[in-house]
Amino acid sequence: FDCDHFSTFFLDNLPTFAIGVDDKTAGPNDQTPMPRYEVPVHAALATHLRAEGIAAGFDLSLLQDFEVDHSVMVPLHFVTPRMSIPIIPIFINCFVPPVPSARRCYALGQAVRAAVESFPQPLRIAPLASGNFSLEIGGPKVAPGKRQGVPDPAWTERVAELMRHGDIDTLLREATVERMLRAGNVATELLIWIAMLGAIGPRMPDWMQVQPREGEAYGIWGWAA
Repeated sequence: FDCDHFSTFFLDNLPTFAIGVDDKTAGPNDQTPMPRYEVPVHAALATHLRAEGIAAGFDLSLLQDFEVDHSVMVPLHFVTPRMSIPIIPIFINCFVPPVPSARRCYALGQAVRAAVESFPQPLRIAPLASGNFSLEIGGPKVAPGKRQGVPDPAWTERVAELMRHGDIDTLLREATVERMLRAGNVATELLIWIAMLGAIGPRMPDWMQVQPREGEAYGIWGWAA
């Protein structure tokens, strides 16, 4: 689950939800100083997810012949550096109003899980999310002379605490668009995490590290057989 940073989409073509359906992708397609990789995409499962998602009421746009940016490639660089595991990018518009609600994104994650479970081929699936909880880029909440900053470290800690306790209902209730925007003009990246939580269900993380001054957290959710 990811949002595009105007590297793949722009204002003239900006779906609320989109899924990459192809045999492969590559990146990063921005200026991130890191190696460039080619990554396989599980086209059959992606096609199935899109069809089942549309049947569940989500208008999932089709994306083909595409590349991805740092928000996909940096995590993969550390999680699967050989780039041998197929991925399926699911994009959520987190930046340009109107953005989807937290409950809608959670429901999208639930629909993805249901689609995975109905796929006829047995696979091991690992949902992955990438995004900040509090971050302002080039906006009025940034300190003078700075390009970006974290205006609301307390919100980062609050979100992480709710995740630690698996309190999804409270998170969905509190993560209104207005509240997220008080934490920064791109703090709606939290919606990416919320979609992932919809896919994994109301379970508590096995490990979480919070960096409130950076507006970030890192978490791992185990999956019992």
